Amino acid sequence: MNELFATPEETKKAILRGIRAALLTLGSATKAELSGKLRLSFPTVSKFLAQMEREGELLTVGLDDSSGGRRARRYAYNPEYMLGLAIFLEQAETNYMIFNCVGEVKDRGQTTSFLLDDIENLARRIESIVRSEPRIKSLSIGVPASVRNGRLIYIPGYAQFQDFDLKKHFEDRLSIPVVVENDMNAAVLGYNDNRRVTDDGSSLVYLYLGNNGPGAGIMINGELVRGSSYFSGEVSFVPQYTESNFLQALSQGSGMDADAAREEARVDAISRLVASFAAILNPHAIIFCDDEVDDSMIDSIAARSAFYIPAEHLPKLVASDWRQDYLSGLQHLGLDLMISRIKFD
Repeated sequence: MNELFATPEETKKAILRGIRAALLTLGSATKAELSGKLRLSFPTVSKFLAQMEREGELLTVGLDDSSGGRRARRYAYNPEYMLGLAIFLEQAETNYMIFNCVGEVKDRGQTTSFLLDDIENLARRIESIVRSEPRIKSLSIGVPASVRNGRLIYIPGYAQFQDFDLKKHFEDRLSIPVVVENDMNAAVLGYNDNRRVTDDGSSLVYLYLGNNGPGAGIMINGELVRGSSYFSGEVSFVPQYTESNFLQALSQGSGMDADAAREEARVDAISRLVASFAAILNPHAIIFCDDEVDDSMIDSIAARSAFYIPAEHLPKLVASDWRQDYLSGLQHLGLDLMISRIKFD
C-alpha cells in the first residue's frame, strides 16, 4: 500500500480494495491490525472505516480484550452489502448465479440459450435480473469466444456477436462494472479456486470438447495465458495429421465397427494433444469435463499418450464438473470487480 498512484481517485480505490480484501481474507480485524497489514496510517484507516460503516459496508463484531487501554473495536465486512451476477452463454443453455461478497450463492437459474438470439433479448434478460436485485454491483459474462478486453474477436457460428464489445455494451447500459471472459479461461480459474490450489506455480490445462467445438483454458505458474492476440486455447486449429487438425480428427473413424473406430480416433487425437501440452508446457494436470470422459476413457488417453511422450512426463489427467468450475471462475472475476469498486459512473 506504499506505492505512488497517479490520482487521488486511484489512491482511494487502492485503499478501499486493500481494506475489503483484508477483511474478507481475515474474517475480522481492528483498526490497528489493518493499519499494520496494509502499511497505512491509523488516521487513514479510521477515516475509511468510518465512511464504510456509515454506508453499511462494515459490521462491528465486538470489542477485543483490553491490554490496559481502550478496548479496540473489531470490524468485519458485510457480505450482503454487494452482490455479483455471473452468467454464461452456451449453445444449448444460459446459466446464471447471484452471489454475495464471500461467495455464497443467493440464487441460480437456467434458461434457454441467447447465442442464437439477438443481443437485445440477452440485454433485457440481464436487466430484469439486475432490476430484481439492486445490490448487484458487478456482472461477469462467460462466452465460447476469444475475448480481447471485453470484445468478442472470434466466435464462429454466432455472427451477431462477432467483433461485438460486450463489456462496453453492458457497462453503458447497466452502469456497473463488467468483465467478459472466455469460457475455458473461466473454467480453469474456477477449477483452481475450487480445489483450493494455493501454489502460485500451478500449471493447468482445462480441455473441453464442447458443443461449440473444442477449447482449452491454460494456466501457467498460477496465471491465465491469453496470448499476444488473445487467441490462446483455440485448440481446434492444432494440426495433428497430414490432412486434419484437432477438430477434424475428433470426428474421424470409419469401417465395419464405426463406433469403435470413432472412439479410437478420438482417443488418439486427444492423446496427441495431451502429449503436445506435456512437451510444450509440462503442466501439473489436464482437466476434462466429466460428462465427456469417464475413468475408462481417461485410462485409454493416458496409455495412448505414453506412445508419444515418456509416461513420467505426462500430467495428471482428471475429470471435473465443468459447469460448476465455469461459474466459479466467473464468480472469482466478479468478486474481484466488487472488491475493487468505488462507484461506477
